Amino acid sequence: MVKKLRGLIRSEGIIVSNQILKVDSFLNHQIDPLLMYEIGEAFAAIYKKEGITKILTIESSGIAPAIMTGLILKVPVVFARKQAPSTLSTDFYQCEIFSYTKKKTVPLIVASSFLRSDDKVLIVDDFLANGEAARGMVDLIRQAGAKLTGIGIVIEKSFQSGGKTLRARGIRVDSLIRIDSLSDGVVQFADDE
Repeated sequence: MVKKLRGLIRSEGIIVSNQILKVDSFLNHQIDPLLMYEIGEAFAAIYKKEGITKILTIESSGIAPAIMTGLILKVPVVFARKQAPSTLSTDFYQCEIFSYTKKKTVPLIVASSFLRSDDKVLIVDDFLANGEAARGMVDLIRQAGAKLTGIGIVIEKSFQSGGKTLRARGIRVDSLIRIDSLSDGVVQFADDE
């Protein structure tokens, strides 16, 4: 699966800048369900012995890999919303994160009935760059009094600070793909020579 994902990144990924990789054809806009299933299998294999009771992600690009991971682990998937729906009661956890793609601060909201203190939570997301989304989800888990077991990331841009910051806090981060550079229009994977 990692080899397949690397191939898709090389063949279909679009390097927008030295900071931005667009993978809309299989992960962020159009979704390859078989690839998502394989990603779910990979995360489930990594975390199968952790007693996961919930998976937390953020709308919208993290939902597909999170659902497939939840399917294989047979646990519910909760996604943090970036806007409170009119149906949400007043009982929820909330924090704010800075969205680099939207260039603004946005709320993250989860109904308190979906995250409880006895939950063992795995965060699954599509990208890890500066770590704002992950930081926000960690905060929501902390507010619930739940236990964070780890963070599963499909693509980590290791040249940005998110992964280093989370790991320095003692948080387990498992990335399927780590990219060291997007310079000069070339994807340099972390373990490439």
